[in-house]
Amino acid sequence: MNKINLFFPVLLALAAAAGSVCAGENRASSGSLDLPAHGYGLSIGNSANFNGLRINFRDKNVERINGINLTIWGSDQNKTAVVNGLSLSLLHEAGELNGISLGALGMGAEREMRGVNVGVVGIGAGESLAGLNFGGIGLGAGENVSGVNLGGIGVGAGGNLKGINFGGIGAGAGGDVRWITVGGLGAGAGRDMLGLNIGGLGVGAGRDLTGISLALLGAGAGRNMSGINLAGIGVLSGNALRGISFGGIGAGAPRVQGLAIGGVGAGGVYLDGVILAAAFVTVADDGRLRGFSASAFNQIKGTQSGVALGIVNYARRLNGVQIGVINYVRDNPKFLKVLPVLNVHLD
Repeated sequence: MNKINLFFPVLLALAAAAGSVCAGENRASSGSLDLPAHGYGLSIGNSANFNGLRINFRDKNVERINGINLTIWGSDQNKTAVVNGLSLSLLHEAGELNGISLGALGMGAEREMRGVNVGVVGIGAGESLAGLNFGGIGLGAGENVSGVNLGGIGVGAGGNLKGINFGGIGAGAGGDVRWITVGGLGAGAGRDMLGLNIGGLGVGAGRDLTGISLALLGAGAGRNMSGINLAGIGVLSGNALRGISFGGIGAGAPRVQGLAIGGVGAGGVYLDGVILAAAFVTVADDGRLRGFSASAFNQIKGTQSGVALGIVNYARRLNGVQIGVINYVRDNPKFLKVLPVLNVHLD
């Protein structure tokens, strides 16, 4: 057992020694001992190109490694290096990492990382990150992140984020976010979100939010929301709200289509479907309600086509039925404007 325990420290000492033998040489490959042949088999030291098992203390000016690469430390002089296979390091950086990359502190690539990528602290790529990716604190890429992505604090992409994405605090992308995304506090996208989106506090998209969206506080989109949208406080969309939407306080959009439920209120300009709220349902000036609404106060400052059920019902124009204690239709004939229990006007 003692011999085994001494094996790897001896190899690392040899690697450090081999790397210093020709420190004055320009070629990084000159600082390595390759067995049985140059470029193949076992390499101890800073070989630039190698196929097999490579052991080095600190990588510098590496070009291409195929096989198993064991190194303690990297440098910023490996920006064009390509490593294929198994990479084990305390902290490592290369141009591309393909295969299984494990860093006790972290792993990074100037361009791409593909495969199984694990950094106890974090992992990152200047361009893309793909595969099974885990960062103890976080992970991210300047462009796209795809696959199964787990970050203790956060997961982020400058471009698109696709796959199963979990960030202890947050998960998001500057572009699109797709499939399953969970952020302990929030999840968001600069453009579109599609799939199952869960945010401890909020979920939001700069453009469209499609699928199932769940948040303790709020869910929203700059343009359209479609699917099942549930939030503890509110569900809001800049253009259209389609599907099933529930907001603990309110739900609304200029256009609402489907089932919308607001704990306090719900509203918009054009409402089509079933709209329910405890306190009020409101339609903006010259808007339209087409379908069914139920609330203590239904305020339709446009045209109501369908049925309104409430304590007080108001509509400027009615093509349907009001049921409530007080039913007011502004454009009805004089003696039919305000009626108890029921008011009907059918065009």
